[in-house]
Amino acid sequence: MHWLSRDLRSARGSSRPSVSGARVRFSAAILISALGVLAAACQSSDTSEASTTTGAESTTTTTAAPATTSTTIAPPEPEPIDESDGWELVWNDEFDGDAIDETNWTYDLGGWGWGNGEAQFYTTRPENARVENGLLVISLLQEKYEESYYTSARLKTQGLREFQYGRIEARMKVPPGAGTWPAFWMLGASFGRDEDDPNASNWPDAGEIDVMEHVGRKPQVTYGTIHGPGYAGAGSLGGWNTRDYDIADEFHTYAIEWDETGIEWFYDGEPFYEIGPDDLGGREWVYDQPFFLIVNLALGGTFGGNIALDNEYPLHLYVDHVRVYQRAG
Repeated sequence: MHWLSRDLRSARGSSRPSVSGARVRFSAAILISALGVLAAACQSSDTSEASTTTGAESTTTTTAAPATTSTTIAPPEPEPIDESDGWELVWNDEFDGDAIDETNWTYDLGGWGWGNGEAQFYTTRPENARVENGLLVISLLQEKYEESYYTSARLKTQGLREFQYGRIEARMKVPPGAGTWPAFWMLGASFGRDEDDPNASNWPDAGEIDVMEHVGRKPQVTYGTIHGPGYAGAGSLGGWNTRDYDIADEFHTYAIEWDETGIEWFYDGEPFYEIGPDDLGGREWVYDQPFFLIVNLALGGTFGGNIALDNEYPLHLYVDHVRVYQRAG
């Protein structure tokens, strides 16, 4: 979930996507109001003045659209568990209960920009993350919270569920809107962050696998990427999946198949990119260890880009299921 160069190198020779941006229309009155929000949002993403929250949270003032605790869509038709081709299900969360399962998920908290200049503050509040109607719902709100002007959630299985190799998949519906940056991704189980300085960590040496990233400013594209020592951030390696429709219109299934020979990415069952140790030009392959899972909804930042003035908040990321399969035996 780190910024990456759009000069992604694909072993299959994928072409650069071309997606036209949405035209923003606004009145003079809206412009005056929006400029204030933009200035505040820029201030909230200044990592030199932000701080993290690791315990109880407190709210200063809330000014913007009230939080919602109701989904706006019906769940999709169930997608059967598929144990064909030698796969067996080893862990899953179908979000069929009344609350987020704390044996599966914990949270990242704070609003310090997350190394990317992101605008949101991550919380544990049900306004930002909850289970409803068979879906995990992550809601992005426009509100004054601590030193940020947006709130959202980032759930992870760190210390609870970690996996080495297998088919890792999530069925999700991403939100529309320029500036949105939903992701389903993984970090090596050895990942650690300095409690006093959140910008200090052992990333990218611990390894990162982005199963799916989507940015609302490119509504027809999703990305699959790896970050490791010597190939991270702008030098990361990955591929893109381009469609002739907006990704946010429907639920889609995002997956990787990962073993000691490499990683292959899938969109609704169709492969679109693969990479292995021999493709790194002698750089270190760090994907031979357990990884934990992360699902989050960010806003703005180096990859999310400019936040559209006409986004309608709250915006929601819906997750129907997360499943992990491994080879039988």
